[in-house]
Amino acid sequence: MAGEPQGDITQPGELDPEALGFMCGIEVHQQLATGKLHSRQTGELYDVTIDTIPEAWPRYNRKLRAARGEGGTIDVAARFESKRNRSFVYVQTPNSGLIELDEQPPLSLDQSALDISLTVAALLSAQPVTTVQTMRKTVVDGSNTSGFQRTSLIATSGVLQTDGGPVGMDVLCLEEDSARKLDTIDVEGGQQVIYNLDRLGLPLIEIATAPDITSPDHAKVTAIALGRVLRQTRRVRRGLGSIRQDLNVSIGAGDRVEIKGCQDLAWIPRIIRLEMARQLHFYRLSNDLRALIDLPPLPTHRSEDDEATEASVQARVASHLPLSIHDVTDAFSACESSMVQQSLSSGALMLGLPLPAMAGRLGVKTLDVDGAQLPRLGRELAGAAKLAGVKGIFHSDELPAYGIGPEEVNAVRKDLNLGDEDAFVLCCAPSWQANLALEAVLARARLAWHRIPQEVRNVVIKKGAPDDGTTSPMRPLPGRSRMYPETDVPPQMLKSSRWDDICDNLPMSDEARAHRLGEYSISEDQASQILARELDDIFVEHVSQVPAKAWASLLLAHDDVEPRFLVMAIMMKEDGSLSREHIETVLDAYQQGEVDSFSLAEYCQRHELAPADVGGLAEIIEGIIAQRLDFVKERGMGAMGPLMGVVMQEAGGADGKEVSALLRAAIQSVME
Repeated sequence: MAGEPQGDITQPGELDPEALGFMCGIEVHQQLATGKLHSRQTGELYDVTIDTIPEAWPRYNRKLRAARGEGGTIDVAARFESKRNRSFVYVQTPNSGLIELDEQPPLSLDQSALDISLTVAALLSAQPVTTVQTMRKTVVDGSNTSGFQRTSLIATSGVLQTDGGPVGMDVLCLEEDSARKLDTIDVEGGQQVIYNLDRLGLPLIEIATAPDITSPDHAKVTAIALGRVLRQTRRVRRGLGSIRQDLNVSIGAGDRVEIKGCQDLAWIPRIIRLEMARQLHFYRLSNDLRALIDLPPLPTHRSEDDEATEASVQARVASHLPLSIHDVTDAFSACESSMVQQSLSSGALMLGLPLPAMAGRLGVKTLDVDGAQLPRLGRELAGAAKLAGVKGIFHSDELPAYGIGPEEVNAVRKDLNLGDEDAFVLCCAPSWQANLALEAVLARARLAWHRIPQEVRNVVIKKGAPDDGTTSPMRPLPGRSRMYPETDVPPQMLKSSRWDDICDNLPMSDEARAHRLGEYSISEDQASQILARELDDIFVEHVSQVPAKAWASLLLAHDDVEPRFLVMAIMMKEDGSLSREHIETVLDAYQQGEVDSFSLAEYCQRHELAPADVGGLAEIIEGIIAQRLDFVKERGMGAMGPLMGVVMQEAGGADGKEVSALLRAAIQSVME
């Protein structure tokens, strides 16, 4: 067909974004360094796993259902989640109370979090709303005890300047973070998901860009620039999981897909290129499948789709691929797969779904030039099945394999009355779950005749990092029906005087901060580290009291210690009350709770941590050299290292710099 999109999906790095009609925007979610948004609980996160939860922490059982939105309809994503037959257990952490458990109405917005949001809006030259109306956004995956997430629109129409050109900021919202998933376990008739409530309710800034990103590499540049603006406030959280990026990606022959789980910015270009290749592959597959049953081909761009034509195709495909699930358990009575035998012995069934005329079109695992899995329909079908809670499926293009031999394959083909051109999918699970999984497989197989579905996908993660940059389906893309007003939080007017005050007191730019540090006698490396770790305000606040270089070194080495204590330690070293060698001693004591900045002087005096008397130190060095005179004459200045340790041990509390100078002079006098 003329005008068909060009590109080799085995080389995703070579795909031309402009020629393919590439569109991309980013959604960034950044945790703020405040307490919780609607409960005033503190914002600690507890490092616990399902196996280390303290017994004293209460647990609560819930089951959620989808509610109708403001327009009277149930959101498509909410409807999908409600079919998954899941219940939820919530672990109440010390920083979660009745509001987190949805047993008490929420409080108004945390004003510190609102100020930070307005500051970011001003840094992006955005326009604030006149009234903040908190909304409920339906979420029924269990990550919110209430079944919805509270979110408030703060500003619109901003702009982010990047090296690749300006990127519009469509909306900036202030919303609650979700609970953290600890585990998922199978129970009779469904699944149970266990959540930790420590993160639920932490304030998040959500920023959604316009689709102004021009290339996969520009997406990475944009994410970095946006993160830099957020950190400019010095009031956002740092560390793993504190900022999350979602990518909205499409090509002309595909459709919008939201990709979650892009925490490592270095992976963003590869993830996007692989999504472009995936959309291109399924566009081509859809036309291949349409040709099989004499259906009109898909236009080369989604803007040219005709609703009536697609409805006709949908009806024809539904007739071609009917729901026809069969119990084929008997064919696996002698199967060599231990996994299959174990599942069957525990009461599972092996159910089969025929896919007429689809043999060879489900695909087998093949890698692209960079080692990532090439897109294939079989993987999409497996992803759909997994959303029902099963671990996976078997399909005919990859069999015999996994302990399933030719005998079982032939028996299934006979049971399902299949020809050579027909494919099939198998699922081994409890009856309710296998049926649900195969219904999801059929729905996704029917979609293969159409343009790719709008959906939310997740980066495939293995051992805490992206596996190869590919993604798997999570749920349908949410619609407008998921939003409705939060009646428990009254609207808040934003006065112009508050916005003016925010704009008049914006935080320093990175360039201004770097220039400020340049005024002090510290090394370039120290300055860059202080800036990167956002310690410059602390450094400047105290630098007038102590030598700059010593203060920079100690602050970088111990940024988890109260700054006042570090300053006191340096001041006491300078006035001779604390030896250099014993600074680590008092820091260890601080970590153990044995001393603080108010008791440091008394602690040093009590433990005799001042430097040794210089006169007495010289005598100690002379005595040690006299005892080891032959060694010193033989080694010369090479004796410095061995003797330093001897002197330091003999003269406990001595200043290492002083010891080194005196010892060097004493050795040189012997050698003369």
